Amino acid sequence: MSMTRANHLLAIYIASVAGSAVLAAEPHRDAWAQWRGPGGSGIAAPADVPLEWDATTSRNIQWKTEIEGRGHSSPVVWGDRVFLTTAIEGEVIAGAKAPPHMMEGEEFKHPDALGADRRHTLKVIAIDRGTGAVAWSKVAYDGAMYDDRHKASSFASPTVATDGERVFAYFGSPGLYVYDLAGNQLWTRDVGDIKTIGMGVGTSPVLSAGRVFIQADEDEGKESFLVALDARDGKESWRVKRPIQASWTTPVVVADPAGVEQLITAGNEQIIAYDPASGRELWKVDGLASNAIHVPLHADGMVFVTAGYPDKVLKALELQPGGKPPRVAWTYNKGIAYVASNLLYEGRVYLTNDQGVLTCLDAKTGELIYEGGRAPAQGFYMASLVALGGKILMINRDGDGGWVKAGPVHEVLAQNTVDEPVYATPAIVGDRIYIRGERHLFAIAKTAG
Repeated sequence: MSMTRANHLLAIYIASVAGSAVLAAEPHRDAWAQWRGPGGSGIAAPADVPLEWDATTSRNIQWKTEIEGRGHSSPVVWGDRVFLTTAIEGEVIAGAKAPPHMMEGEEFKHPDALGADRRHTLKVIAIDRGTGAVAWSKVAYDGAMYDDRHKASSFASPTVATDGERVFAYFGSPGLYVYDLAGNQLWTRDVGDIKTIGMGVGTSPVLSAGRVFIQADEDEGKESFLVALDARDGKESWRVKRPIQASWTTPVVVADPAGVEQLITAGNEQIIAYDPASGRELWKVDGLASNAIHVPLHADGMVFVTAGYPDKVLKALELQPGGKPPRVAWTYNKGIAYVASNLLYEGRVYLTNDQGVLTCLDAKTGELIYEGGRAPAQGFYMASLVALGGKILMINRDGDGGWVKAGPVHEVLAQNTVDEPVYATPAIVGDRIYIRGERHLFAIAKTAG
């Protein structure tokens, strides 16, 4: 890791935008069980959602609920509940400080890193989906933090995951906290201390086949690991070391052409696939040579791994049966944002840059369909792309955005605003869109008037 790379970790403070919890599933009208919904895809089941809304006039704002503290985790929906996490900053703790960070053999402190000297209360919150009322709010952790975060970030960045029985909330070094849907704590597990150059943790838990997977890549990679826990009681199933420096991405569980599941992890040095049952390494190929933040995209035997800084990289990998290394089908090297994850939708890959300008590529061949597709609103984009019904939703850091037509011809369909900053990726369930702003959770649906 070079000093140049570290000095330009500009966008990692909103690692929550890259943080994701992934489950292999099809779009479902009544659930958005992890970051970006089914399979981490960002694709919702078709539904009659509004094209336009405006928080300044309350147009199509069904309800909005104030959320205490600060959190960049995205909303997760199951049944009649919406789940979030938040971090509330407290007083200075005498003597508390972040651990030293080493870079190229020298101690390094990022100029925007802070927070380890203060007490923080980390909460898991359930919101009533119909009314917006707080159904329950539980303190998961209260005390000093092991490491710093970026000054504009939060210690509640990873998005929770749910299997319909349990809610899994991960906060990095403070651990993993698991509740039933009524808010009763079932178990908690400290998986280990994780250094991320003082920028905070972005990866979220992954659920598959009764296990919880956590990718924990830290600093120079000397203590990085991947761990699997039993979802019922938190007992460790396996743990493997990884020679991968700090990342803010989340792995995905993908079936190869023979139907065998692989746990695929992005990284700076290597892209590695593991056997989810044992942790055995199945294959590895050259990594991104850039900050690993985006969640990999996958469909039809293909996996698309991307990064936006310092280099813009897209690797389209064609999976092979029997645990063999994938074939690099094609690559692309421009138009990719630092933080916002991209979209694989209806056979096309949609890339967004930091300003929300879209590029559309054929997923099988990499053929350029269009580039320079204008953003629905000017600004800096950190929330990841989501889609439904032939439309792509984009929201910038100011809370402005809109819908763009999916397909070979770019068209902005509508513009909208929630009138406050947005860092988290929206969730779409049934006929409602849930957007987490800096201060409120918004439920957006067609309303009278």
